[in-house]
Amino acid sequence: MKDQIHALLANRVRALSASGALPLGEPPLFVVEPPRNPAHGDFSANLPLVLARAAKRPPLAVAARLLEGLRLPDFVASVEILPPGFINFRLKPAAILDVLLDILRGDARYGQSDACAGQSLQIEFVSANPTGPLHVGHGRGAAYGSALARLLRAVGCAVQTEYYVNDAGRQMDILALSVWLRYLETFGAGPALPDNAYRGAYIRDIAGALRDLRGARFVPADSVCLPENAEPEARLDGAIARCREVLGETDYSEIHRHACAAILAGIRADLAAFGVHFDRWYSERDLIGSGQLASALADLRQRGFITDRDGAQWFTSSRFGDEKDRVVVRENGAATYFATDIAYHTEKMARGYSGLINIWGADHHGYIPRIKAALSALGLDPERLQVLLVQFATLYRQGERVQMSTRSGEFVTLRELLEEVGPDAGRFFYLMRRSEQHLDFDLDLAKSQSQDNPVYYLQYAHARICSVLRQVQQQQLDFDEPRGLRERALLCEKKEQALATLAGRYPQVVASAASEREPHQVANYLRELAMEFHGYYNAHKILIPDAALRDARLVLCQAVRIVLRNGLDLLGVAAPEEM
Repeated sequence: MKDQIHALLANRVRALSASGALPLGEPPLFVVEPPRNPAHGDFSANLPLVLARAAKRPPLAVAARLLEGLRLPDFVASVEILPPGFINFRLKPAAILDVLLDILRGDARYGQSDACAGQSLQIEFVSANPTGPLHVGHGRGAAYGSALARLLRAVGCAVQTEYYVNDAGRQMDILALSVWLRYLETFGAGPALPDNAYRGAYIRDIAGALRDLRGARFVPADSVCLPENAEPEARLDGAIARCREVLGETDYSEIHRHACAAILAGIRADLAAFGVHFDRWYSERDLIGSGQLASALADLRQRGFITDRDGAQWFTSSRFGDEKDRVVVRENGAATYFATDIAYHTEKMARGYSGLINIWGADHHGYIPRIKAALSALGLDPERLQVLLVQFATLYRQGERVQMSTRSGEFVTLRELLEEVGPDAGRFFYLMRRSEQHLDFDLDLAKSQSQDNPVYYLQYAHARICSVLRQVQQQQLDFDEPRGLRERALLCEKKEQALATLAGRYPQVVASAASEREPHQVANYLRELAMEFHGYYNAHKILIPDAALRDARLVLCQAVRIVLRNGLDLLGVAAPEEM
């Protein structure tokens, strides 16, 4: 019906243009959507506001001209003009209930579309350094990226999800050093772990597993002394160099691989438990080994965008509006993270996707123009890359904020969160707000079984409908679904009309959430639908003696159940049949 109203108005613009009544040409982009205030009707069109300037008339006058002599579809009961220039349509009750046919026929596919068929998108998200377990901050990006991929697939996009594994660079060297020193501790040997190394209990676990696997192989014959330096980070770099020197590159690489593999295995397991799966895990080490990094830097130099200064190599990003140039190769010959990111995005562009989506933490905001500058310098279209920012969540337990620090080991892991509240509450709480907004995650609320807990209240609505359907069988009632659909006009109560109208909005919500990259739209809509259903259930008995009305109400319940289930599935949340 929404599409029919849109086509009706668009054809009206063409007719007025052809007759010369309004010099407008082809109709411009305009929207038909449910008004914010349900009292204003079922659909509202902003076309008069969009046309006003071209028509050189006030929006209300344009609206009146559009409606003059317009033949309304049979499903429209009335139409009115509201300031400052909206055309609002009110549907006939029977037309509102026609959506029940669409929902039951669509079933698991209801809400899906081919609106974006032909588009191929790659979404890269989480991509946390494999230097420790995922913490609750990473969980929000995981939930958001996973839900966004599901949404985009629901509107016809071909989506590939990817985790970029930063398994090269200084942070991984710090990890290898930390594991080796803890490994030496198990033999009562070795120097103390530097304060700014990784100190979490997981480091001891990895070191213990290394000892079980390789025995005393990595214990040197002589005692190890780490270099002293007044500056902590320089002291840490010296310790890494000493570690490599003592072990030799072969043994050092084995410890490096062991530590990375152990943490990556934990990350994979935690994400799987959270319902998050990736089509591809892309290794930074493989990127470098394949020559992609050297090729990208050579291309930039050939194009005149790399200069040598102070012993380092600099990308002249200031030529693209960045506040300053950026180092891509340090004085010691090591490539920066920025350099490998340039190579990675160049390689992704070459795969031929319609677009790339990166989901980054909000602290990476300043990094966006830098990456886009590099793409421009390489002759690639930076607009093919969309970067979506996610604020880290702040965790609260009993009103107290929980601090997180990866190196110190004082953090709450994603695994601990899942053990405490479960994946459903975890995902839904992460998705309740716009991704770039700050989120306070209340553990106590997430665990509560009350209507104050939004995910519990929502899942209970689905379980409640399933319970009603089970009662039909238990009471040996005859539920004739086709008769219920035929008799849908009996659903004349205001709450029934409102519930059917709201259920019928689901495809529009999915389309909008996918287009705007906002899964929280689905979460908020489902909460509204659940509230509407609970209100209806409490006000009206469903299993009544009148078989025709009973069947119609059961059909309405079925439709709501389908929408709840489909919407929860888009968010990666279970729709339980019993609670």
